[in-house]
Amino acid sequence: MSKAVWAYIGALLAFLVLDGLWLGVLMTSTYKELLGSLMLAQPKWGPAIVFYLAYVLGVVFFVVLPALARASARRAALTGAFFGLVAYGTYDMTNWATLQGWSAQLALMDMAWGGLLTCLASLSGYWAARKLAS
Repeated sequence: MSKAVWAYIGALLAFLVLDGLWLGVLMTSTYKELLGSLMLAQPKWGPAIVFYLAYVLGVVFFVVLPALARASARRAALTGAFFGLVAYGTYDMTNWATLQGWSAQLALMDMAWGGLLTCLASLSGYWAARKLAS
């Protein structure tokens, strides 16, 4: 399989596992406390699936493939962190600016998570492509 396919698989698996742990185990009560009635009882899986598939595609295209071209894990990590900070920042700052109940604490926490998560997913995609592509 091609490097891009392995990069996508590696990044997607890391993203899903880490974000699943973050949202489903570590931060469930924190999000419920901070978001209150804004949270649905059950997530809408269709939009969530579209987000995960599209976001990781963007990570691979804008972060992992350029890092592979330069053979630089450091570039994958740093660019991934920046990409995550900007993407999550767009979401969080917009929500903070327009929604009642969206706090600075929530925005900053979520942006930090987005940066770290995207950094780790980018590294996972990078290493999967380096090690598994033929």
